[in-house]
Amino acid sequence: MIIQRLSHDRGRASADGVESLLTFSAGAYYDPAWMGFGALRAVRELRVDPGAGLALHRHANMDVFSYVLEGAMGFEGAYGSEGEDGERGTVRAGELQWLGAGHGLRHRAFNPAADAPLRFLQLWVQPDRLNARPAYALSAAPVEGEGGWVLRASRDGAEGGLPVRQDLRLYSLDLAADAQARRALDAGRSYWLQMLAGDAQAHGRALAAGDALGLIGESGELVLAAGADGARALLLELPSLA
Repeated sequence: MIIQRLSHDRGRASADGVESLLTFSAGAYYDPAWMGFGALRAVRELRVDPGAGLALHRHANMDVFSYVLEGAMGFEGAYGSEGEDGERGTVRAGELQWLGAGHGLRHRAFNPAADAPLRFLQLWVQPDRLNARPAYALSAAPVEGEGGWVLRASRDGAEGGLPVRQDLRLYSLDLAADAQARRALDAGRSYWLQMLAGDAQAHGRALAAGDALGLIGESGELVLAAGADGARALLLELPSLA
C-alpha cells in the first residue's frame, strides 16, 4: 500500500515568528486521518524568523530528529530530570541533530541570525525502550558531491550514522538534475519518503518539496527520479505497520 501526503494539505500553525507545517496531528491541529505512521509520530517543517524560536519545552520518551534545510538552528538547555546542564550549540544546513529524550529533558531551538531565515524539519519517533538516560548526538552534513542514499541514523550506528533507540534507518539523498536513486524495499518494513527540495517522480507519482509517500508492505525497488532542478529527500525505514 502507498499513501501520499501533499504539502498543501498539511496543517498550519503560526506564533511568535515561527510557522509550523504539520504532516500529522499535533497541538491545535487535529485530523483523525493523519495521526502518525507507526513509530513516526510527527513530521514538522518549521520556518523561523530571525531572532525567533521555540520556547523552552519538555520531551519524554521520544526521539527527536532536527534536520536543517536553510540557515542555522541554535539550541540550548537540554536538561535531564536531575537538573544537569545539557548541550548548547548550532546545527547548520545539512546537519542532523538527535535528541533522545529518555526519562525527560527540556530544550529550546531558535534562529540566532539577525537577518537570515531558518528552516528545519523535525521528526518525532517513539523509541523502543522507556525512561532511558537523555542523550544527544549530531551528524555532520554529507561530503559535497556524495551521491546516493547516505545513512544518517540507525539503531546500530552503522556507516557512521547516529546510534538511536528504535529499529530504524534514516537516509538523506541529494540528487542532481535528472539523476536517479534506487533503494531495495523489504515488504516486512515500512518506509516514509519526505521530499525536502526540488521535484521528483516515484512510483508513478509526482512529488514536490514538502510532499511525502508512505509505503507499507511494498517490495521491489523505490526509484526516485529527480526533475530538472534536482531533488533532496529523507527516507525513514521503520518496522512493519502491517
